[in-house]
Amino acid sequence: MQIKNLSIFLVVSIASILIFLALKPAPLKKIIRTENAPAPIGPYNQAVLQNNILYISGQIAIDPTTGELDTRDITAETRQVMQNLKAILNEASLDFKDVVKTSIFLSDMNNFNAVNREYGSWFDDDLAPARETVEVSRLPKDVNVEISMIAIKP
Repeated sequence: MQIKNLSIFLVVSIASILIFLALKPAPLKKIIRTENAPAPIGPYNQAVLQNNILYISGQIAIDPTTGELDTRDITAETRQVMQNLKAILNEASLDFKDVVKTSIFLSDMNNFNAVNREYGSWFDDDLAPARETVEVSRLPKDVNVEISMIAIKP
């Protein structure tokens, strides 16, 4: 009799757990927006926070105060991109130390060294994220660099 009661108890317990998991609401995604970075130029958001992971859309060198592109040279262009990324990170109460992955898109791989120098100045070498840098045939608004990031909220 005890084995039968134990079996029933286990079946009911497992069923209860499965029902709980099935009914548990999915974590809500939070849209991150700031006026300190350029507004999206298409049907997307600056960033999305889900399960303590921040996904930042690719940023280009639009100055959020003027709406103008800053492409006078590749270093200044990269600096504006990094300032835009910082503003979005800050809006989510994060910083560059929380970034775990970046993707850099260049219109010309000859700009790699200059972009790398400016980009690297925003990170502590010991905490620098994983990254890839790729050359693409064209970027939005014909900019020279676009960077996206993923960060983890502690």
